[in-house]
Amino acid sequence: MRDNSFVGTGWSWPVGTDPTGAIAVVSGPDELEQAMYLVLATAPGERPMRPEFGCRLQEFVFAPANASTAALIAAEVVTSLVRWEPRVVVDDVAVTADPQEPSTLWIDVRYTVRSTNDRRNLVFPFYVIPEHPEHPAHPGGRP
Repeated sequence: MRDNSFVGTGWSWPVGTDPTGAIAVVSGPDELEQAMYLVLATAPGERPMRPEFGCRLQEFVFAPANASTAALIAAEVVTSLVRWEPRVVVDDVAVTADPQEPSTLWIDVRYTVRSTNDRRNLVFPFYVIPEHPEHPAHPGGRP
């Protein structure tokens, strides 16, 4: 069994209560995964006291679900996690389109926990708004 005490303990996300009515907390690998998820799910500017915190994924909501967008998203994810989650080494980020749902991109983050060399992965769904034939997206995928 690995010692995950370095990760610490934090409030669970989404914030909730435990059976005793206290704030629910998570620790170990679950806390680390939730911290990474929060980085990816937070747009810069959302947190008044930390305006730079987060990942610029929302800039790709209107982008086409293609290889170019996937590469840009992967680069943004790596940049954000390297900056905001120093407890991990990002080994690879793969962004793939869901064959059943064209508006869904799956972001697969493969990472290594620095202090234990434990290799893990986090799969994060990202949703784009597909281009409508009557209202094509502007160049660069932004309205």
